Amino acid sequence: MTRIPFTKGHGTQNDFVLVPDHDGTLDLSVDDVAFLCDRRAGIGGDGMIRVVRTAAVPEVAALAGEVEWFMDYRNADGSLAEMCGNGTRVFAEYLRSRGLVASEQFAIATRAGVKEMVAVPHGWAVELGQWRLAREEEAERRGMDSVVQVHGSPDPLPALSLDLGNPHTVVALPPSVHLGSLELHEAPHVDPHPEHGSNVEFVHAIEHAHISMRVHERGSGETRSCGTGAAAAAIATWWWGGKPEGQLDWKVDVLGGTLGVHIKGDEVALSGPAQLVADGEVDLPQR
Repeated sequence: MTRIPFTKGHGTQNDFVLVPDHDGTLDLSVDDVAFLCDRRAGIGGDGMIRVVRTAAVPEVAALAGEVEWFMDYRNADGSLAEMCGNGTRVFAEYLRSRGLVASEQFAIATRAGVKEMVAVPHGWAVELGQWRLAREEEAERRGMDSVVQVHGSPDPLPALSLDLGNPHTVVALPPSVHLGSLELHEAPHVDPHPEHGSNVEFVHAIEHAHISMRVHERGSGETRSCGTGAAAAAIATWWWGGKPEGQLDWKVDVLGGTLGVHIKGDEVALSGPAQLVADGEVDLPQR
């Protein structure tokens, strides 16, 4: 039986199991990750983050001269994910708190590229980089590019697909559908179905540059927060509103708190809290 150390952390209650594996010697299977994220049998989390040096991971080793640490992010079901916005902040807090970085501004590697991290009061800000419309021509022509069916809405709802390094489908709820009435235990049906799945965000406008949302994350189910999802929701709402120049700083309320989103043309940044709450050791199930 293999015993490993872990740290539990969260960003606006989007929670993660962090596993240190600095030299890349730990072989975690899909089942191992699913066990660690299991809220009854394991530690419990929306995802797992392996803390590993970039040089030890062949898929990103080319970045080793530029970035020391790689955030190996897995969804709760064990599947690989490009990155996680809330996860980057928790990862940064872990690196700083463990003395693995000396600065309050540094870069990390993800499967969606290099992300710049900056310490801010009560948390971290991350430069998520460029965003794009997944089907720009159709979106520009119709103001939407897909429809989403979800329990709690009698009719399919128009949606906009965005790519922030990982896929998102954003729905602006009509007044007749309340955010709290949605049933998100099952994955919403997106048509056309994205090849690699999609996170799906449901948005309610509160006031100018202030929205609330709920999210169903692929591979994890409904979560209390999603950082890249908050950014996608703010971008979609800004885009639907005609991209006003005066609405670049957004507040996004999620079930677990509030996140900040800053839109800079075709780039976006995210800010919010990050907390480490527990350390321990756990025995992985025998294979």
